[in-house]
Amino acid sequence: MHILLTRPLEDCANLLIKFKELGHVVSHLPVIKVRKVEYKEPNFNNYSAIVFTSSNSIKKLNLDFVNKTIKCFCVGSVTEKFARSLGFQNVIAADGNVRVLKELILQNHDKKDGKILYISGEFISFNLDKELSKDGYDISRIINYTIEHIDDFSNDLIEDLKKNIPDIVYVYSENSAKSFLNIIKKYQLIDSWMNTNLMCIGEKTSSVLNDVKWKKIFLFSPGEEEFLLYKI
Repeated sequence: MHILLTRPLEDCANLLIKFKELGHVVSHLPVIKVRKVEYKEPNFNNYSAIVFTSSNSIKKLNLDFVNKTIKCFCVGSVTEKFARSLGFQNVIAADGNVRVLKELILQNHDKKDGKILYISGEFISFNLDKELSKDGYDISRIINYTIEHIDDFSNDLIEDLKKNIPDIVYVYSENSAKSFLNIIKKYQLIDSWMNTNLMCIGEKTSSVLNDVKWKKIFLFSPGEEEFLLYKI
């Protein structure tokens, strides 16, 4: 099968290699770029909990002075896995939904337990810090990365996609979906996907691309990419 991956290369390199080893043709169309934003270094000793709503917020954070035993709240399993791989020990994860994450914080961190540090990207779909502040929590937000949309690609890559429309496209976020939609509109590919299966993380991601005529849309969780191949 012909598979199209849309994540930055650093996030999908292993998957790209794995699919090729399985005998598939793999194309790479990175639709977003994650860029670090300069921020004022916090004193982590002032906080009793830290919140990550993306693995990118961990990647772009200086962890040299972070006590890895701090209570760590993560939005989903990917962020949780990455946090644990870096040594965080006391990790509590939601299912990928920030509103569910808020409820987990309410259930597992009393206001009297101390201040919360919230690390996030520039663009968010839910104001977690403001919502927790309304509930009486002392929470500070640091923005340490931003998402840049990519829409300029080589003619060779676009022409190859036009001639060889993928059997499967993997899209991992709402931002990526918006960027991908703009790309296929720009390069007049929007009517070319009737025989392509769209793989999305979550309904928010898939809803952005609902107006495109896909063969079928599948929702998945990170780590299930290979398993999805056998559902087609």
